Amino acid sequence: MATLRLGTRGSPLALVQARTVAALLRERTGADCEIVVIRTSGDVMADARLSEIGGKGLFVKEIEEALLAGTIDLAVHSSKDMPAQLPDGLEVCATLPREDPHDALVLPAPPESLPFDEAVRRLGPSPRVGTSSVRRVAQLTALLPHASFVPFRGNLDTRLRKLDQGDVDAIVLAAAGLKRLEQAGRITSLVSAEACVPAPGQGIVAIETRAGDAATTGLVARIGDADALDALHAERAVVAALGGGCQMPIGAHATISGDTITLAGVVIAPDGSRAARATAEGPRSEASSVGREAARRLLAGGADDILARIRSAVHTGPSRT
Repeated sequence: MATLRLGTRGSPLALVQARTVAALLRERTGADCEIVVIRTSGDVMADARLSEIGGKGLFVKEIEEALLAGTIDLAVHSSKDMPAQLPDGLEVCATLPREDPHDALVLPAPPESLPFDEAVRRLGPSPRVGTSSVRRVAQLTALLPHASFVPFRGNLDTRLRKLDQGDVDAIVLAAAGLKRLEQAGRITSLVSAEACVPAPGQGIVAIETRAGDAATTGLVARIGDADALDALHAERAVVAALGGGCQMPIGAHATISGDTITLAGVVIAPDGSRAARATAEGPRSEASSVGREAARRLLAGGADDILARIRSAVHTGPSRT
């Protein structure tokens, strides 16, 4: 059996995810993997705001180009970094089991687990909160109305170091990344999915292959988690139907019970002033249809106007302060 070339970013989290996939493939199929680290545009422009450089899709662009060119055989991504529409010729054929999808509030060391309300109280009246997610800022504005939100990028160790040295009073990031990097002890509080609907695909590691590469797809399918894959299809269908991108304030969270999938979605104005919320439910065998129905209900509830205003503001390029 030929060695599979597995493409990934070089961040600590990306490498943990890639090595997990490689280990599972070796264990369950006997296939060996060569991990190929690819530096993406998002890595090169590490200090720029995502909204200014094109969004999270830049963290997968070069990897997908290598996959299409045949220089790698499969790619491993944090699925929330992937654009709603995949390039022609590529497909997500499997996912790892979903890690915790919630957002996590982290206060400076020493680590201490607190109820969310108590953590907010300790932050004081006007905290500086680090996050680069417009979705988080839009939703957290209601929970932290007097906070100032500071763009905050970098690997997990970098963000934790900046937090602990006082650059900000707290950071909000995906609980999944903290847990996969064995930093769960740094989580002060989880933010409920009702208060802050997670990003589509948050906590899900996606494995991407070339459409028509039956040999690789067949191997990868043997390590996949069906629940996470169905949830991902539903959540990505919401974003695709809304025409949103990675840096739009869109949340979508699917849960599965038996043969039923339930999806909660939100589209919220960046300043938190307006929100459209919707849920949809249906057979998990029709996960994408459930996602599209949730999107239809969001649009009917005003999401179209919220998104149109955001796109207009981006197009006209408001002045920066």
